[in-house]
Amino acid sequence: MRRDFIGSMLAGAIATTGGSRLLAQTDNDADWSRLYVPDEVDNAVSEAVDYLVNRQGQNGSIADRQNEVAMTSLAIMAMASVGVQPDRQTDRGKAMTRALEFVLKPDNQDANGYFGRRDRSQMYGHGIITLMLTEMLGMGIDVDQNVRMHKALEQAIGLILQAQKVKKRSSMQGGWRYAPDSTDSDLSVSIWQLMALRSANNDGMHVPGEAIDQAVSYLVQSSTAQRLPDGRISDAAAGFSYMPGSRSGTFAMTAAGLLAMQVCGRYESPVVTAAAKWLLEHPPRTNERFFFYGIYYYAQAMYQVGDTYADTARRLTSAILLKDQRGDGSWHGYRSEERNIGPIYTTALAVLSLSVRYHYLPIYQR
Repeated sequence: MRRDFIGSMLAGAIATTGGSRLLAQTDNDADWSRLYVPDEVDNAVSEAVDYLVNRQGQNGSIADRQNEVAMTSLAIMAMASVGVQPDRQTDRGKAMTRALEFVLKPDNQDANGYFGRRDRSQMYGHGIITLMLTEMLGMGIDVDQNVRMHKALEQAIGLILQAQKVKKRSSMQGGWRYAPDSTDSDLSVSIWQLMALRSANNDGMHVPGEAIDQAVSYLVQSSTAQRLPDGRISDAAAGFSYMPGSRSGTFAMTAAGLLAMQVCGRYESPVVTAAAKWLLEHPPRTNERFFFYGIYYYAQAMYQVGDTYADTARRLTSAILLKDQRGDGSWHGYRSEERNIGPIYTTALAVLSLSVRYHYLPIYQR
């Protein structure tokens, strides 16, 4: 069951420590909202949601500079992660409904099921859009919208599966890259496709187990963890690299690889342990390339690890992001790579990073 914005934030606050405070609890607790005191994180994400809603275009898109369909999907996912749902009563609900309608326009998806062609977001965008639709499936404004989401997803998932089957050299097999027919793979593009497949599987859609297994094999190839003489993989601190073969991990790719392994249920893998240790030793810094991209994965992945890892990530993520939110509720990139993409992108990723406490989107739940 979906709840309104404050209600969902409240549910998350009850379920976690270090979140919003609850005032004195009564026996009947009829109106939780009167007992709820939003904290800095709650206020920050609420202001960010308002920013995204206020940037919605006449056509329903939420984008600023490029890749309209992918950026709108990222904004939808950010709003959904803090409890916004499609409805006909509230400004936020109406904005969500219109944004979904924009994404579902038939000409945004080609005859092969590909979302990445028209808005030029390539397989990056295709994975983001597909993941968003899998997470929103069943939460549409009405039966018709849900039916259209399901139809679009059947084609979109089919394209991801077909793209994975393109023959590649062994170290690249199981992954994805910029185009559906690419003959190589990279970790960044692959993770969006993999999360979309896992989320679709959670929806009850058919996703062959071997597709997930092959993707996991590719992820392991991308880990920089040491291979021991007996063939085992060391769980000493080690990251993930953009492509197999590199000996050095990066912050964004290590966080992304860690979350992808967890989403696939490989919580006990030594490369998961190694990546979590690496991230403790290499905390997020705003001068990182693709900082917002990385901290999104970092916050979600370290929450999955739990204990000291989760506590550290929650503290660092909040400290960095709350300090640098702008007066209009947005975040802007620190370096040109993200600054040039625009504030819809960085704001959506910041909200997804701060939304860990609410446990709202199924793909990010433990």
